[in-house]
Amino acid sequence: MAQFQIRFNKARGQVNRGTMDHVWRVFEDEKEYLFKNICINVSSRGQKTGEDWSICCEGVLKIDRETSTGTVEQP
Repeated sequence: MAQFQIRFNKARGQVNRGTMDHVWRVFEDEKEYLFKNICINVSSRGQKTGEDWSICCEGVLKIDRETSTGTVEQP
């Protein structure tokens, strides 16, 4: 099961930061995803990660490229 940190994308709309609609940054280990929508279907907690706060959870990430939605769910 992977661990995720989910944050609001404060740099959205900038170069390599997605469009203005890509409001979620999802980190899985060293990989980062940008999504317009996020669904968290597992237990989660808030945690300070560096200077920012993140929603942290464990699970499996399912990606719907058509709607730009990331879903974290149980394996």
